[in-house]
Amino acid sequence: MTIERAYLDYNASAPLRPEALAVMFDIYARPGNASSVHGEGRYYRKCVEAARVQVADLVAAEPDGVIFTGSATEAAHLGLTPAISSNGAARPADKLFVLETEHPCILAGGRFEPEQVISVPVQSNGLADVDGLEEILSQHAGIIPYLAVQLANSETGIVQPVAELAKLVRLRGGYVLCDAVQAVGRMPVDIGQLGVDFLLVSAHKIGGPQGVGALICAPSALEIAPAIRGGGQEMNRRAGTENVAAIAGFGAAAALAAKEAENYLSIRALRDSIESELHPICAAQGLADCLTVYGADVARIENTILFSVEGLNAETALIAFDLDGVAVSSGSACSSGKVGRSHVLQAMGVDAKSARGAIRLSLGWKSTEQDKDKFFRAFNRITRRLAEMTDMRLSGAA
Repeated sequence: MTIERAYLDYNASAPLRPEALAVMFDIYARPGNASSVHGEGRYYRKCVEAARVQVADLVAAEPDGVIFTGSATEAAHLGLTPAISSNGAARPADKLFVLETEHPCILAGGRFEPEQVISVPVQSNGLADVDGLEEILSQHAGIIPYLAVQLANSETGIVQPVAELAKLVRLRGGYVLCDAVQAVGRMPVDIGQLGVDFLLVSAHKIGGPQGVGALICAPSALEIAPAIRGGGQEMNRRAGTENVAAIAGFGAAAALAAKEAENYLSIRALRDSIESELHPICAAQGLADCLTVYGADVARIENTILFSVEGLNAETALIAFDLDGVAVSSGSACSSGKVGRSHVLQAMGVDAKSARGAIRLSLGWKSTEQDKDKFFRAFNRITRRLAEMTDMRLSGAA
């Protein structure tokens, strides 16, 4: 008998929406190339441009600012470059400033040299220290700064004060890239209100296909050097034949996500319900003082919980959950399936043992109360076993 599973790992990848799949099947059934001038090519081009509008609408951007890429990581590599021009004149960035809690594709620095990348610490609650960033920028007076900041953290869900941080950089004539991959579809995102130059988005986080993302540029006279040169695709900003089916699926998912603002409250209610039941279950096993929920005292996106239980190893727990038909994660899904210490929690000053035991639940468009029930059936068994092992260790010590 097949176990009906509970999928609670939307921050890694959301299930593909049926509407996106239908659009993709239609395109896969037709021949064509979006750069061709015949009817088949024009149909492909129409699909790409329709998706461009849908993705732009998701973040209140202009369609001609959307550059489709093979992933958000590629979009980050494209956007994170010192080679920026304004009104046709070269005005390169001198230094890239990144929060220590950023996604690995941001921490890698894109096309900046390693010596150009400066880490910016965060506070113990995971938030950037606005005054601290201002002090760091003051220490580098006279340069053109470039800040990269995640709107919502992929592990903790913590929401950064992006508009406030961006203002500090823009006042110094700098540039700002915002990683909105985890935020879109889970909170309102407006590129103009954020005051940033570039946004990163990814299709598969909102129910689109894997293998397509976008760099979205705010209306301005800024131009960035292409990272992939060749043909004139994407308005000469990203060469290579467009993955039209994936792009169209991205557009369909974006259109649905843009209409689902009312779902924020229901997803938050489910998240809060799960969070509120964690402590009683731990308390029932004598583990009340062992539970930590990260970011619980600051703003988070509605769908994310990152927690640890002292003594619980994440790798062991993930296997136990999986065997019970529950898919959860230990953090960012960009480490080839490895479970290790979270660099996000390390930056927040969390001790190594607790950081290695962190478990992430992330909800989305298909999440239900039944998923919650399956999670807690597994969590009850796991904490009961942890309590038994703790008692055995204490008895042996005595």
